[in-house]
This record gives sequence, C-alpha cells and structure tokens, in this order.
Amino acid sequence: MSSNILSGMANKAANMVKGEKGRKVADLDAVSHTVSPEDRVTSDFGVKMGNVDEWLRVVNKDKTGPMLLEDSFSRERIHRFDHERIPERVVHARGAGAFGNFRLFESAEDLTSAEVLTDTSRETPVFVRFSTVQGSRGSADTVRDVRGFAVKFYTQEGNWDIVGNNIPVFFIQDSIKFPDIIHAVKPEPHNEVPQAQSAHNNFWDFVFMHTEATHMYMWAMSDRAIPRSYRMMQGFGVNTFVLINTEGERHFVKFHFTPELGVHSFVWDEALKLAGQDPDFHRKDLYEAIDNGAFPKWKFGIQAIPESKQHDFEFDILDATKVWPEDLVPVRYIGELELNKNVDEYFTQTEQVAFCTSHMVPGIAHSDDPLLQGRSFSYFDTQLSRLGTNWQELPINKPVCPVMNFNRDGQGRHTITKGQVNYWPNRFEARPPASMQEGAYQEPAFNVEGIKARTKSAKFREHFNQAQLFYNSLSEPEKAHLAAAFSFELDHCEDPTVYERMSQRLADIDLGLAQTVAEAVGGTKPQKQTRPNHGKKASKLSQLEFPPMKPTIASRRIAIIIADGFDNTSYQAIKVAVQASSALPFTIGPRRSEIFPAGASKKPGSGVQPDHHLEGMRSTMFDAIFVPGGVESIKTLSKNGRALHWVREAFGHLKAIGGTGEAVQLFKLAFALPEIEISTTEQAVESYGVVTMSKVSPDSLKECVTIAKEGSGFVEKFWYQISQHRNFDRELAGLNVQVAY
Repeated sequence: MSSNILSGMANKAANMVKGEKGRKVADLDAVSHTVSPEDRVTSDFGVKMGNVDEWLRVVNKDKTGPMLLEDSFSRERIHRFDHERIPERVVHARGAGAFGNFRLFESAEDLTSAEVLTDTSRETPVFVRFSTVQGSRGSADTVRDVRGFAVKFYTQEGNWDIVGNNIPVFFIQDSIKFPDIIHAVKPEPHNEVPQAQSAHNNFWDFVFMHTEATHMYMWAMSDRAIPRSYRMMQGFGVNTFVLINTEGERHFVKFHFTPELGVHSFVWDEALKLAGQDPDFHRKDLYEAIDNGAFPKWKFGIQAIPESKQHDFEFDILDATKVWPEDLVPVRYIGELELNKNVDEYFTQTEQVAFCTSHMVPGIAHSDDPLLQGRSFSYFDTQLSRLGTNWQELPINKPVCPVMNFNRDGQGRHTITKGQVNYWPNRFEARPPASMQEGAYQEPAFNVEGIKARTKSAKFREHFNQAQLFYNSLSEPEKAHLAAAFSFELDHCEDPTVYERMSQRLADIDLGLAQTVAEAVGGTKPQKQTRPNHGKKASKLSQLEFPPMKPTIASRRIAIIIADGFDNTSYQAIKVAVQASSALPFTIGPRRSEIFPAGASKKPGSGVQPDHHLEGMRSTMFDAIFVPGGVESIKTLSKNGRALHWVREAFGHLKAIGGTGEAVQLFKLAFALPEIEISTTEQAVESYGVVTMSKVSPDSLKECVTIAKEGSGFVEKFWYQISQHRNFDRELAGLNVQVAY
C-alpha cells in the first residue's frame, strides 16, 4: 500500500510541475525520440546496419550479379516503404493540426455537469485539426470549400471531440444522404475530374434536386469558403447537442469558436492563384504563426435553448441546415482556445488523429439531430477502416485519463493488461461499472413519442427562409463576391440543364442575384421572384461583423520591395516597426543576392540580403506591400514588369499598399487612376487603402503604438489599413477592376 501511496504522490507532483495543460504533450513525449548525429541506423528489430545503400548481392570486379533474398535488412526497408500509406480520409483528407489548451473563464454549471465546462481552474490540453472537405490529401489548401474545424479535448474524464466546420450549417438534414452529397461533390466518376472543386455538373445537379442544400450552398459560395487563414475563421459544432446539469435538466446547445484575429477571407482571384503558387499556404501559415509566437486564439461560446422551448421557433432546432440566429439565441462566450505547439511529426499526429462525434463526457449528450446520430455511427466506423480496431490506443488519440475495460486483442494492440479475467461480472469483482457518483456517463430518461417511419417532422421541409436570411444579411461587397462565385461555378458546368436550372433556382432567393448570375453563365434571365423574399436580416451572419477583437497587424506578412539604390532609412524604419508590431517583414528584390542601399559601397556585406526575389514569390502570399523610396531603386522597379505586377495585383486584391519618397511615382505609374490621391508633401495621405508620403524625415516613420483609423502619421495610417485586411471601398468604387493584374 505504501508503494501505491508514494506512486500516487509522485504522479501528483509530476502533474503539478508540468501542469494539467501539459499532460498530453508529456504523454506524447514518452513515445517520441529525436534524430541526432549520435544515432546509428538500426533495423526494426534493433540490429545496427552498416550499409543502407547496397543490397546484398553476388558480385565480382567485372560483373554485378543477382541480389539475394536472404538480405533481411533490404527487404525490410522495401516492405516498410511499400506499406507506409494508410487509406486517406474519404472527406477531410487534406489537413493541418496543432496542439494547445482550452481555458474556461465562466462556469456553465447552470447548464451542464461536464467539468471541462464548469471547472474554471482547469487548462485542458487539446489537439485541433483543420482541413478541406472535398479534395484528396494532395490537393491545394486555398480551394473554395468548407473547412473542417475539429477539436479533441483531452479531459480528465475522457476525450471530448467537437467535429465541426467553419460554416454553421450543412448540405443535408439526414445522414443517409451523406454518400450522395459526397459522391456529387467529388470528381465525376467517368473521368476523375475536377479535383477539390464543386464547379462541375454533378454537384450543382445534386443541390438543385436536393433543395435542403440551398442554405448551405449560399454559405459555400460566400467568402467563408475561401478563408485567409485557419487562424481567421470561425468554428462551429454544426449539430445540436444536449447539455445536462446536476439537476438532470436538459438544454439544447450549439458550440462556437470565434477568432481573436477576426474573420477574413481571400478574394477569389487570389485563392485561385495561390492554389498553384503555394498549394500549402494554409498549413504553412499556421506553422509560421505558432513558430513565431503569434499563437492563434478563439473565444469559445455556446448557444443554449431550454428543453421546454424546443418548439418555440419557426425552424426545427435539430435541423443541421439551419442556424439559430443570434438575435433569437445569443452566444454566451465562456472560454478560450489557444494553439501554441506545432506537431512534431505529421503522420503520427495530424494524419492518425481520429475524431468521433460520439466522444462525449458526462454532462454532454446527443440530441435527436438526425445528421448527428448518423455521424456518430459513421465516424467510428471510418476509423476502423483507416486505423484498425485499436485506433484509440494510438498516442495522439489516447486519453490522458486511465482507460480500463475488458476490450482485448486485435491488430496493433499496445496495452498489456495483467490479471486472470477479461470479463464482467467476475469472481474478483475487478473493474466493475462505475456509479454516477464515481463519474459514470449517464443520460436522464425522457419520453419519445411517434410512429416508426422514414420521414421527419414538418419544420424540416422548409428549405428557403434561412437562405434568404443569409443573403439579406450580407454586406454589398459580400453579395458581389457571392454572385461572382456562382458565376464562376456555373460557368464550369457544360450541361445547359444544370446552369439553366440553377439560374432559375436563385430567383427563389433574390431576383437581382438570379439575373446577374443567369446573364453571366448563359442561363435564361428570370423575370420575377419565384418565392417572396421575407426581407429579414440577422446579425453575425456577415463576416464583416467579426473584425479583430482589437486592431492589430500581429502575424501579418508584409512584403518590402527594394532594388539597388533604395532608401535605407525608410526601409529599416518600417522593418523595425513591423517587427515591433509582431508582424513578419519579408524583403523582396529583383534578385536574392545582396541589394545595396543608396550611397553605400557595393562591397559584399554592405547590402541587404532579400528573403525572396520577385519571380520566386507573388503578392498573393502577403497581406500588404511597402515600397521605400530611392531614385535608382524606383527607376529600376518602374522598368520591371514583375515589380509593377506585384503592386497592381495587390491593388486588385484590395490589400494595403504603402510607399514613401520616390515610391509615389511608382504608384502613379502602376495605377494611373485619378481617384487615387498621392502625397506630394511630408504629410501622409491615405486613399482607398494606398498610403503615401512623398517627403520623408528621420522621425516620420516611428513605431506605431496605437492602431486607429484617425491616425495622422504614415505608420499609423498604413497599419490601420493592414489591420482591416481589405479595402472594400476600392472595390465598391470599381477601381480594382480598372487595373490589369
């Protein structure tokens, strides 16, 4: 007994040192090792190998003979390589992940007994995996698609998984339709085209025929489907869950994650180009931010409806194709999710992590949401296919609390269980079921009435009200982007039946939208609204209602373009100011070898080493551009087509652009638009997100302390424009389309 007490005290002390939040990382460290020069290569059975370049064979000085099958080392290397791949996920195959912590600021004990949502002293370790849905594991990050937002909470009571998306609704109400929607959106079966795109006949044929998808495809055509970063998108649990408190009271709930950095997206041309220029953009962005200490954070919130009010709404709250408008059911923010550690190995962590909607801890339960109920079967089933029956013993999936049951054997079993029995009940009374007082998972009894039938309740049959609500609630730029997205998608549908039908269907949402799209894609232009638009709007549906919690340029990527003869004072001042604001400066030049400032000798070491050259990167990979002056530098850049393209493309993509000194002449050449006001004095001028200052003094580029719209200095004005992500006034004025990019 004394040894058990000492062991328990040691474990408790160890947990106090590393903290609850570090338990999962410590758990993984126990099965990790680091490659080092001191290591020597061994076989999988532990024997050191002296040669990994030559197969054992018959040979003499003149002739190379046959290889020998007795060479177990070479055979092991080949057969291990041949079996490296496991089945990729049918959906969400392409992903990126990171570790972090969940902190609770306010107890939800009025709603649930789940300690992860009631104990404010805890910091729960988490692993989050972001993903696209449609494409294969080798597809691009920036395609138009729903993004997965799956969170695994390693709680003291077991693993709790929220397997969500960055869009709060889904295409289908009933999980039985999941094979159909995925078959329809995946590459068409006759030619395996297109990859990771919904812009094809089968998808739009299906969603036209399946009207419950209407609300979801409005979201999918919005800017939400082309997020700027995983760090700048919301997460939603999508389904309706149940929370149960200590009194046995039930509340229906939805889960929300709202990013500290605000909700931001690409423009479509940018997303298209990045898919080819940098198909790993999102995963690199996440890794870069965490590596630089700019840890992504999200507020965690819940919407709750008492069981007694389940039927008080015009929609069914169990319908996954509907949102709960925040005007009716406010989000209560009670916690924070932070990601602060990158993965050590992609396959064993990001690829082998497995989520299940059925993973719930006491106090959290299923509702009768028909999509959720089927997901809980499907997710468990797919892990068996991908990872085998012992998938929950893999280090990334293993809970931090003890796992004690009589499950045994199976391929890949890791745990060694001592004892004489593997069943219950047994004569030793070993491992009996837990009582509620000991933390057993139980649900309170509740009545279920109805007939056995393949149907759903009446409210599930309404499919258009919230599609109209979403469209009505968007800003004018967002509506324009949505119309352009429909126009792009349907232009890729060769079957006239498909684009003609969709041209008419959009008149069920908004006549102006339908007419714009029909004209663009060659469909018949509807002449009347086929379903009256109720005219209602709701808050928090437009992503422009989710700016950063405070104006910031932290983690933003700023390109500084220079050539020989650049103004070193402006260059250094802005670079230092960018770093001081926790953003990331990247120097871009005509070449990657040294660029020399004005007045400097051209001896090696006296110049600036660019991070990249103009042809190696593109403006699409940065959030803003700054060009310092310098007569010779601007002369060179003005004659460089790629440099002009950088500036014009950033302008077309509505990004913040800053320039000082002679750089104002480069901007006049690049834009040639009288509407863009350019500075001619020492005063900083902002015009449609272009910030210029013609005459620079040593103290005019000081570090920015406060980012505010009314800032008067160059840095204040430029930083504010960067913090806003895009200048949509430039688009509304039609200026971006007047510049070739």
